[in-house]
Amino acid sequence: MTVPTPARAQPHTRDAYKTFRRITTRWLDNDAYGHVNNVVYYHWFDTVVNAHLIEHGVLDIQRGQTIGLVVETHCNYFSSLAFPQNVDAGLRVSRIGSSSVRYEVGLFAEGEAQTAAHGHFVHVYVDSQSRRPVTALPAPLLHVLKELA
Repeated sequence: MTVPTPARAQPHTRDAYKTFRRITTRWLDNDAYGHVNNVVYYHWFDTVVNAHLIEHGVLDIQRGQTIGLVVETHCNYFSSLAFPQNVDAGLRVSRIGSSSVRYEVGLFAEGEAQTAAHGHFVHVYVDSQSRRPVTALPAPLLHVLKELA
């Protein structure tokens, strides 16, 4: 049996994303090869998603009853980013389930039209005490998510 090879991912353009956040690279982001290390991209995904939710009042990391746990991440790389450089991180939501959300993040070098990298980040929303999935996303969170869809 032959398994088909998936199509190679292609860069996205800025119009694919609903909102943007500026990220400034740091000296420690670069690796021995002179570009941002791949693990840093996942830090940026986490930062972009959670900062958006905090700023819109739907994530309280200290006292919130519902929190999002990461269950899946993925990233495709197209061109290098490095210190010193500004990065524009685009954010959108591609799927909203009863307790999960798939966020998609595109990372653009400042002034560039296409992503240097893009990927996704899936949260399952759980009760902060029991760590069990919620039966439904809280209405305020759902409202913010729909604005990103």
